[in-house]
Amino acid sequence: MAINKKIGKIRLASTGFTWVDIVHPTTNETAYLKRNYKFHDLDLEDCLSKNQRPKIDEYEDYLFLILHVPYRQHNGQIISHEINIFVGLNFVITLHNDHKYLKKLFDKARKNKEIKEKYMARGNGYFLYMVINELFENCFPILDEIGEQINDLEEDVFHFSNSRDRLKEILMLKKDLINYRRIIIPQRSIIAQLEHKRKDFLSDNLEIYFDDIVDKIEKIWNNLENYQELTRSLQETHEAIISHNTNNVIKILTVFSVVMLPLTFVTGFYGMNLSDLPFAEHSHSIYIVTGLIAIIMVSMIAFFRFKRWI
Repeated sequence: MAINKKIGKIRLASTGFTWVDIVHPTTNETAYLKRNYKFHDLDLEDCLSKNQRPKIDEYEDYLFLILHVPYRQHNGQIISHEINIFVGLNFVITLHNDHKYLKKLFDKARKNKEIKEKYMARGNGYFLYMVINELFENCFPILDEIGEQINDLEEDVFHFSNSRDRLKEILMLKKDLINYRRIIIPQRSIIAQLEHKRKDFLSDNLEIYFDDIVDKIEKIWNNLENYQELTRSLQETHEAIISHNTNNVIKILTVFSVVMLPLTFVTGFYGMNLSDLPFAEHSHSIYIVTGLIAIIMVSMIAFFRFKRWI
């Protein structure tokens, strides 16, 4: 049943359990919640505020959660997607800004009776577990994409014939990891707190389920730690290779400069407008000067080769 375009409601007749899903909430939707569920004004304000910190609040007749999950935008940037959840004795209310998974799940549950039974038949606690578990399960594809980016960059960096500067791509990858870590850090404690909240809302036999979500978050965190270390090492290696290539170029240019220095002196010396220069009046002076220049150049190159400078 749809209340309006932004509020959707699914009710399981056998248990009376209701899931209300609100997309892009405004004051109209929060007024509906206040009128029908008597939620605290501060919680409703949090639903409309941007960039709320993740938290869990406990009241006499409901729990209020704010969760953040990573989301990759069309431009590739990883941002935080806020999801607000109210949990009561026979209802769960989710508020979000068009989160793809929640929107897709709600549409499936509304159209498919089996999916609705699967998620809602075991009550609010199990439904909350299923939703949160899937939210963090969807974090792994983003992790896989980051892993593929690292592998691609690693191949390019260690492909020595390719001296293209990849520092920008590495720094963008580090930015994604920083954003991902910033999102995940507070979620660990929030999910862990669910195990100790009032059993009126979450039954005893669900502790192991929420433990599974905590383990999943820990796995995500460990992967992020590994990726961060790999990216740091990749940046150091890339900078070392770029520096090495730059030094080689500078070395070659220096050799040219040093070789040309005495040649410039010889040509400048014989360029003076004087009649008593050595071999100036000789009939083969041009060949003598050219030979002198060639001897100096060959001698210097041979000396550099002997010293293993080139």
